[in-house]
Amino acid sequence: MMDRSSSPHVPNEQQEERSFWSSIGPGMVTGAADDDPSGIATYSQAGAQIGSSILWTMLVLWPLMSALQMISSQIGRVTGRGLAANMRKYYGAKITLPLVILLLVSNIFNLGADISAMGSAATLVIGGPMRFYAVGFTAVSILLQVFVPYHRYSNILKWLTFVILAYIGVVFFVRIPWRDVVYGTFLPTLSWNTNYVTTFVAVLGTTISPYLFFWQSSQEVEEVRTHRREHSLLHRPEEAPRVLRWIRRDTLLGMAASNIVGYFIILATAATLHAKGITQIETAGQAAEALRPIAGQWCALLFSIGIIGTGLLAVPVLAGSAAFAVGEALHFRASLEMKPIKAWRFYGVLVFATGLGVLLLYLHLNPIRALYWSAVINGIISTPIMIVIMHMASRRRIMGEFTISRTWRWLGWTATAFMLAAVVLFFATL
Repeated sequence: MMDRSSSPHVPNEQQEERSFWSSIGPGMVTGAADDDPSGIATYSQAGAQIGSSILWTMLVLWPLMSALQMISSQIGRVTGRGLAANMRKYYGAKITLPLVILLLVSNIFNLGADISAMGSAATLVIGGPMRFYAVGFTAVSILLQVFVPYHRYSNILKWLTFVILAYIGVVFFVRIPWRDVVYGTFLPTLSWNTNYVTTFVAVLGTTISPYLFFWQSSQEVEEVRTHRREHSLLHRPEEAPRVLRWIRRDTLLGMAASNIVGYFIILATAATLHAKGITQIETAGQAAEALRPIAGQWCALLFSIGIIGTGLLAVPVLAGSAAFAVGEALHFRASLEMKPIKAWRFYGVLVFATGLGVLLLYLHLNPIRALYWSAVINGIISTPIMIVIMHMASRRRIMGEFTISRTWRWLGWTATAFMLAAVVLFFATL
């Protein structure tokens, strides 16, 4: 969550104009976290394995993921409660707890994959044991989360994520078959073989991830709790036009940035690795080779900075979304802005989830493959959570007069059906 000392929701037009850039917060952080090590690895694998023919997914998924994130934000801002808290109140523990457990399992596996990738990235540049670096990054991340308000250090970490924009530069240094790129972008190509379907589900899972729903909704709740001038819209409906406009702008920009980066990672790896016949990425070094046209001998360093930067930004989002969901479901204080002594159970869940992620290092998982399969798991788990979110956002009993519009409802259910069809197809092709 961003620190909005000049809140864009306060009815002051001069303040609103002045605070535009400072107000870009939860949506942009969510978008940056979406391009985490798992996202980089999955998009790289997609480009290497399938080539430019899968580029169309980035174009199609932008409005769909934007809709789900916007709906999640709106639920949090309207009700003043996160997704899990609303689920527990209106659907009961029998539905809420299984969904939260699914989220927790998915996040722990994702945490392990991201932490492992950060360690491998450091080893690629410095040498030495991967686990040593992974544990070190984990310790730094936990200490920051527990003792520093997230909005402070996330502002610093976001600058590190700009390194992954180098993938955009790659396309200006290699020969691009632009005709194939245009076809791959605007003419969806489908294949029924197992590799294509699995990669397709992985791309969906890393783009539309369940932890991002819980995270962005909880960040809107944090806005209400930590700023005296902010309110849930059920209590202050007159603030709705301004608040929802800012949330929509923030979310659309964040998701656009995320998908543009994903698009160019696929394009860069398709034009470099796939073009050379490298269709399976097994190591961080192979993944880094996509940046060689622009970085030369520094490609490993550039790749590593991107992985570590996005990892340090995403690990708190993964652990935090799990802690928010568990806290809301079990009715205890959940906030990254509170001191540990006031929210010790929340931070306990956060440390527990991250610690279990570290333990996965000792299963000797291939970091790149683990990142890829964590995206597949996200895709499978997303569907039931998306169904509940869409049902929740359409009920006047929960949202009052702020039930989602017909456009957002149509996009949200389309995204849900899209994900469900992909998962069914995945199990069918196994």
